[in-house]
Amino acid sequence: MSFAELGLAPEIQRAIEELGYSQPTPIQAAAIPKVLTGRDLLAAAQTGTGKTAAFMLPILERLKKFANSSASPAMHPVRALILSPTRELADQIAVNVAAYTKYLPLRHVVVFGGVNMDPQTEALRRGVEIVVATPGRLLDHVQQKTIHLNRVEMLVLDEADRMLDMGFINDIRKILGLLPKNRQTLLFSATFAPEIKKLAEDFMHSPELVQVARQNQTNEQVEQHVYAVDANRKRYLLSHLIKTRQMSQVIVFCKTKQSVDTLARDLKRDGLSVEAIHGDKAQGARLETLAAFKSGDLRVLVATDVAARGLDISELPFVVNYELPNSPEDYVHRIGRTGRAGASGVAISLMGEDEGKQLDAIEKLTRQTLKPEPVDGFWPSWMPRPARAAEPAPRQPAPAAAAAPRGQGAQRGNGAAASATLSEPAAPRRALARPGARRREIPALLLPPRYKVEAPRGGGR
Repeated sequence: MSFAELGLAPEIQRAIEELGYSQPTPIQAAAIPKVLTGRDLLAAAQTGTGKTAAFMLPILERLKKFANSSASPAMHPVRALILSPTRELADQIAVNVAAYTKYLPLRHVVVFGGVNMDPQTEALRRGVEIVVATPGRLLDHVQQKTIHLNRVEMLVLDEADRMLDMGFINDIRKILGLLPKNRQTLLFSATFAPEIKKLAEDFMHSPELVQVARQNQTNEQVEQHVYAVDANRKRYLLSHLIKTRQMSQVIVFCKTKQSVDTLARDLKRDGLSVEAIHGDKAQGARLETLAAFKSGDLRVLVATDVAARGLDISELPFVVNYELPNSPEDYVHRIGRTGRAGASGVAISLMGEDEGKQLDAIEKLTRQTLKPEPVDGFWPSWMPRPARAAEPAPRQPAPAAAAAPRGQGAQRGNGAAASATLSEPAAPRRALARPGARRREIPALLLPPRYKVEAPRGGGR
């Protein structure tokens, strides 16, 4: 199947062909025709399969009739609203929208916190058809009356499960209350938690369901490893793996901002090119760090789970879980940063002694077995070493020959002794001592002089 068969306009097809899109992914092939009908849609697919294009391309097809080059803001009301849980994901969606609308006169803007509101306000006042936003900053603009949502025809909740995990449910309900009742709602998520289904029941009208992969399934293109290691040696093992595996580009995930900063500092001491990214970083610094990482100027990016949903680096080869996440769903999203769009990747998890419960939860969720394995030189103290192979029993000396006539017996005895000498190593001299015998020590002063020459009695010659 091609994108032309999905009913997309030539302007859209031309733009995505320049991006290298040849054939739609399974989620795109399943979702695009349904979105074009105007029905509400509840879609699930494993991360990295092209969900952004799955909802954005049909939205552009539906908005194509409103495209115009007028300078009047009244000719560019907000018609499509895409909500994202993180700034990074919102920025990534906006980058894709800019690429998809290359040959369509449709305006868009991205609004999120951590940066000056003035440029966002200016863009909104000029008029835009498409707004990509995080919930908190969008409500800031609503409060300041710099945006009006009464003309919105299409709403997208991207990574809705993550928005609920981050406590955005009240903000989402406020935003939904500001939108027209007669709208199309698209909910895209990597997982379908019960809270997501409840949200769909409250704000969607008989949504169609699209699920192209088993829920919480990891990408088969990702090679997964779990390395057992003592917690205080994780940092050294990570540095060792980055160097020996020649990881030219790797994202390392930690659970807390403090551990992110500490690990980034330690890896810098090891001579690695590394930067940290988390919610306390200024947005300008975060965007600069992401740009350096995507361009290849930065080798290691240490991040919290906040960044797990917003990073889209094509052909990222490695992902490392420095600490196993408390939520097994986060494991799926973390390793989903690699092996995207059909590419292969490697996901490595460093497991300490107290992280067994997290690993059990991951195995239960993903329905797979991840056996912890040690690394040479970093064997964990809490994992028993394999027993050594049993050594062969020493050969017993042949029994002494019976008494024989003189001459013959002596010769046979000497021959047997010679044979034994050739076949068996000589026993250590101290082994000949009687069991339990105590060694007698002789004071050095009582020993005779070694080179003393006694003179003859009665005088010499």
